[in-house]
Amino acid sequence: MKVLVNDAIAEEGIKKLKDAGFEVVVDHLEPEDLKTQIGGYDALIVRSATKATRDIIEAGTNLKVIGRAGVGLDNVDKKAADERGIQVRNTPAATSISVAELALGMMLAAARHIGQGTVSLKQGRWDKKKFKGVELYGKTLGIVGLGRIGTELAKRAQALGMTVVFNDAAVNKSKYAKFASLDEVLAQSDFISLHLPHNDSTHYMINSNSIAKMKDGAILVNAARGGVVDEEALYQALKSGKLRAAAVDVYETEPVTEHKLFDLENVVLTPHVGAQAAEGQLRAGIQVAEEVIKALKG
Repeated sequence: MKVLVNDAIAEEGIKKLKDAGFEVVVDHLEPEDLKTQIGGYDALIVRSATKATRDIIEAGTNLKVIGRAGVGLDNVDKKAADERGIQVRNTPAATSISVAELALGMMLAAARHIGQGTVSLKQGRWDKKKFKGVELYGKTLGIVGLGRIGTELAKRAQALGMTVVFNDAAVNKSKYAKFASLDEVLAQSDFISLHLPHNDSTHYMINSNSIAKMKDGAILVNAARGGVVDEEALYQALKSGKLRAAAVDVYETEPVTEHKLFDLENVVLTPHVGAQAAEGQLRAGIQVAEEVIKALKG
């Protein structure tokens, strides 16, 4: 059987697939080429760059499994896969620590102007008075979406002396955080970190109305998915001073190199790197290989 790895994964994952007896092709086919060639493969492995759309899935006449090295499945048309009896496997636990640590780092960066201070000093300025920040200790962190990533963040926030509250549609108990309604989380929190998928029910969950319910001077972190936050509403809240700062790793349209948020000084920005830690990518590569092997070997 043939496996197409269309987004790079750890070499250890490639080795596992080969050791299992599969023919492995590592490439990065563009959509039209992928659609043309996918019929010759039994399995497709992707990360976030490749979009396994309905057209591609329907062209995969021999496809038995699509492996996603990562958490989200927003780049895989699962409905189309289900209709054709194609399994979809992901690695939900592989990069949880990686993303949680990024969210924590972004909280610190936004609270203490780390990025802005770096840029200012490199430009030859000593803006010490300009960069007065706030501590995380003693503050309340509100986590929206307490899955694996949210739980890892809650553990670390507790260790820093923060009070942690959370809201989740499927979970109402945790030893690391106290459950509250979404409105209560928004109203009580000094920091709010989002860790939930983007779908019809979460689209623009953070909008002008929900931002109005937040504390004045709160800091918002989005290392979840673009589309969960109304970026125009966020921009206005940051510009007006309603929010002290924001930290953003994900965007409604990706990749993006120009955005009005980029013009604001009180925003920390990264290019969707939440899972981009060596350890997380190693785990993701190995785990997606294991999932594909299980699916192909029954």
